Amino acid sequence: MPEKQDAGTIFALDIGTRSIIGVLGKAEKGRFHVTAIEKEEHGRRAMLDGQIVEIEQVAAVAKTVLQRLEAKSQLKLQRVCVAAAGRALRSQEACFSLEFPELRVADADLVGQLEAGAVSAAERALSEQAETQDRFYMVGYTARQYRLDGYPLGNLLGHRGRRFEVDVVSTFLPCGVVESLYAVVSRLGLEVSSLTLEPIASLNACIPEDIRLLNLVLADIGAGTSDLAVCREGSVVGYTMATVAGDEVTEALMKGLLVDFKTAERLKLQIGSQEPQPYSDILGLKHEADPRRLWELAQPAAQRLAKEIAAKVLELNGAPPSAVFLAGGGAKLQGLSQLVAEELEMGESRVALAGRHFESSAYSDEYELGDPEFATPLGIGISAALGMINDSYMITLNGSPAKLFRSGLLTLRDVLLMNGYHYGDMMGRTGSNLTITLNGQRKFFRGEAAVPAKILRNGEEAALSDVVHAGDRVDFTPAVQGRSASPTLLDLLGPGFTGLLRVNGEPQSLRYRLCPGDSVEARADAAAPTKPPLAAGKPAIPEAPPAPPLEQKPAPVEKKAPPASQTAAPDPLPPAPKKEPQREELAGQMAFGSQSAPSGPAWPGELCIQLNGAMLRLPPKPQGNHYYLMDVLEYSGLDFQHLESPVELLVNGQPGQFTQVLRQGDDVVICTE
Repeated sequence: MPEKQDAGTIFALDIGTRSIIGVLGKAEKGRFHVTAIEKEEHGRRAMLDGQIVEIEQVAAVAKTVLQRLEAKSQLKLQRVCVAAAGRALRSQEACFSLEFPELRVADADLVGQLEAGAVSAAERALSEQAETQDRFYMVGYTARQYRLDGYPLGNLLGHRGRRFEVDVVSTFLPCGVVESLYAVVSRLGLEVSSLTLEPIASLNACIPEDIRLLNLVLADIGAGTSDLAVCREGSVVGYTMATVAGDEVTEALMKGLLVDFKTAERLKLQIGSQEPQPYSDILGLKHEADPRRLWELAQPAAQRLAKEIAAKVLELNGAPPSAVFLAGGGAKLQGLSQLVAEELEMGESRVALAGRHFESSAYSDEYELGDPEFATPLGIGISAALGMINDSYMITLNGSPAKLFRSGLLTLRDVLLMNGYHYGDMMGRTGSNLTITLNGQRKFFRGEAAVPAKILRNGEEAALSDVVHAGDRVDFTPAVQGRSASPTLLDLLGPGFTGLLRVNGEPQSLRYRLCPGDSVEARADAAAPTKPPLAAGKPAIPEAPPAPPLEQKPAPVEKKAPPASQTAAPDPLPPAPKKEPQREELAGQMAFGSQSAPSGPAWPGELCIQLNGAMLRLPPKPQGNHYYLMDVLEYSGLDFQHLESPVELLVNGQPGQFTQVLRQGDDVVICTE
């Protein structure tokens, strides 16, 4: 019975267009010790340009590699490290800003909110440009420029201002690229313990961190795609890809010699040899190919490949780099490095095959690791074993493994962005405000506040800026956007209003729901009918019953003005006759009664609760929305701007939450401890 895979054993799987390579090893003395390597080519073209097309076929080949490695190691492999192809890697620029009415100090949370908003804006822009409705995974982003009140800054932390802006460049992969990779792994009965990008993995194998101060480019040339990564000043600054790769050269030989794909692949590897190469064409005729003839047939395709790589390098880097490393099976084409050097107008010695630096981070007692084709599988293993990507451990998000890409420390905000959540999911958005004019005067209604997001790490409340660690369990409930302001004329004027009432020149009833930009004309007239003019076809609204007289509120509790989101006071109008205190007396204020339990709402939709031992009546919210505990904080009598001790929130004797819905008769206590 084979032993189970221990925590230190790394299984790296490179699912390429032409073949699948599996590598086993462990971290030993700061390097990745490779103990086994297995490679198997696809029986037919089950992948195109790095993208999995036939999941079952790819899974069958991967299973062969898995079984061979298990037989060699006598282990039952359970976890695997993989890399997503950069075939559809997309970059998008975006800008985002936050503005505050008063001076604000930029702390880590504010900068994080700013960057998260920019990443979400980039994803929206990318989705609008995409030809399909495919969602995208965020791979990483770079903040190019910050601005404070319009002035550019390199770092916002600690600066004070009102308007904060950031420009970012975000990198994304379509969900389909990642999901097909997970589908193959699932069919193998394995768990993904590390996910990164192929160009990142290759770079980690080919370019040690101690030489990344130089401006270097890695071009990982596979069969279907060529992935590029650029580093300078110690970090990776960008990724891109080219759709031209090694298969174009193979196909050129197929057409020129009338041979099948496998024969053309074999002959391609013999370009540069000294001996004639025997082969049979598709008609069964035997031939010998002169190496010079092979190069003549392959050179046009190789020239296109070199030109495309050079163009992408210049596009991403802006200028020729200090050096270029060519990795991947396609890099082994004889003469390709010279062509790339010519296209970049660099010395030939500045473009070299990768593999010379593998030994600085990996070694093996049994295998020769200098082959450029091993760049990606070795890079996957090196990255996971040496902690060069922090997704070499499992983090669960809402019960499922989180998909993580970036290098370095990750915060909870990063995890959410990488798994399809947006700025609005994390921060929430206040409902839209509404502006109208009443008798020529501007009136403003605020939208309702969002219900905050809830995020737990290992069962405890956490902040978006908290750093995640190996094995963390994250549970996230997105924020709920606040309702937009949508008052009626009843909310604006109160049910006791009588007189002239028009909206945009047309008669309307009190039940009319206001729209942005509406112009309301309301002139009270004591001699007018008790009911305002009705819009055609709309039934009258029954008059509300009179309210009971307001009782004196207890002295310790300070009466406060209503929140702006509940009502907007109209301009002073000539008083209408009234017999008893009407509903408008409660539309924008609280009513306190005796310390006995509330006897029930005076009108439908009112909320009656006990607050600090006294009765509090609140008028109905627009559209019958709930009242939350946060809504009655201002009626507590506490000065929240100058608190000297923590606030205790109790609902019916139990600890309360700001977003807790209040019910009729609830006993609420809001006091300092």
